[in-house]
Amino acid sequence: MAILKVSRLGHPVLRKPAEAVPRESIASPTIQRLIDDMIETMREYDGVGIAAPQVHVSKQIAVIEVQDNRRYPGENSIPLTVLINPKILAASKQPLEDWEGCLSVEELRGRVPRAESVELEAYTRKGEKIRLHAHRFFARVIQHECDHLAGKVFLDRMPDLKTLAHLKEFVRYWQD
Repeated sequence: MAILKVSRLGHPVLRKPAEAVPRESIASPTIQRLIDDMIETMREYDGVGIAAPQVHVSKQIAVIEVQDNRRYPGENSIPLTVLINPKILAASKQPLEDWEGCLSVEELRGRVPRAESVELEAYTRKGEKIRLHAHRFFARVIQHECDHLAGKVFLDRMPDLKTLAHLKEFVRYWQD
């Protein structure tokens, strides 16, 4: 496994819709190695999720995991989840606004409205089709990673940039 370089805001790979992974390719050593490397990279940088475009690979793959993450204290644990070709099938109507950050948009946080719950269909790393219901923070992370697969970043979803804050100021003035 390897820690991969994270693409930063401004790199074209972040603004390009990612390509679907053919189901028959999911089991390939290349895709499996990429998934392992994405997991290691996410953990190295204290992320709660990372999408393949964030490691310079334009494929519809995202990994999510939350285990006592220092960047998001107090959030519930989320077991390691690998999503390939995810599609949000339904989302709650009432948006919930909360703070987000991103490994590709270093040192910034902002308030982003997201659906409080989503229903998602995707393939696992074993190529099994799953349907998943997620709520609150898990739903937020899924939507954030799906945005990356569509060529968007959280800044695109912010209705008001007045809440955009550098991380040190976020911790000092906004975190609690």
